[in-house]
Amino acid sequence: MSFGKDLLRKIKTSELPGEIAHGVFSPPYRHAFTYDEALTKNPKFAAVNIVLYLKDDEWHFPLIQRTINEHDRHSGQISLPGGKREEMDRDFAETAVRETSEEIGIDKHYVRIIREMSPIYIPPSNFYVYTYISYTKKNPLFVLQQSEAVEIIEFPITSFLNLPDEPEIMALPSAGGNEVPVINFNGYIIWGATAMILSEFSQLLKKM
Repeated sequence: MSFGKDLLRKIKTSELPGEIAHGVFSPPYRHAFTYDEALTKNPKFAAVNIVLYLKDDEWHFPLIQRTINEHDRHSGQISLPGGKREEMDRDFAETAVRETSEEIGIDKHYVRIIREMSPIYIPPSNFYVYTYISYTKKNPLFVLQQSEAVEIIEFPITSFLNLPDEPEIMALPSAGGNEVPVINFNGYIIWGATAMILSEFSQLLKKM
């Protein structure tokens, strides 16, 4: 399957698989929280961004490897650009675009939101996260915010077509030694909420 320039239109109109897709890469010990259940935890709110761009005529999006920080539960992990909503943000879409610009240097004036995906609650950090798919009209020149990220990983969306129906399982120190489903991309290990979000994006693409 190839993804042409009509990809953005198809993404906008395709049905989201939601919790079913999240469940494929959910750690076995994770409880699937409803929105009302999550609200009882008084969560913090955040947004992340799958921002698409063309590179060598193929659609990619960036992931980041987070900076090691002893005060951050997700320290050192691979994630999507994003972060906590600020009072100045008009909505969560603005949070996603602003954080993308701050963390990896993509000019927010060229970023266009395509659609929102299914939100997800992350119990360890008590964040309720909204996910957006966007694209940038200008090829990105990445500039890392060193306090947040140490590396950019450019992920071609065609790689999703090779994901197995049954995910690879690994015991990870960052998961407390538990065995969890992972996406292994060229030796980069993606798990937890990021893998769950990308699972939904993958299933959305496979429907096209």
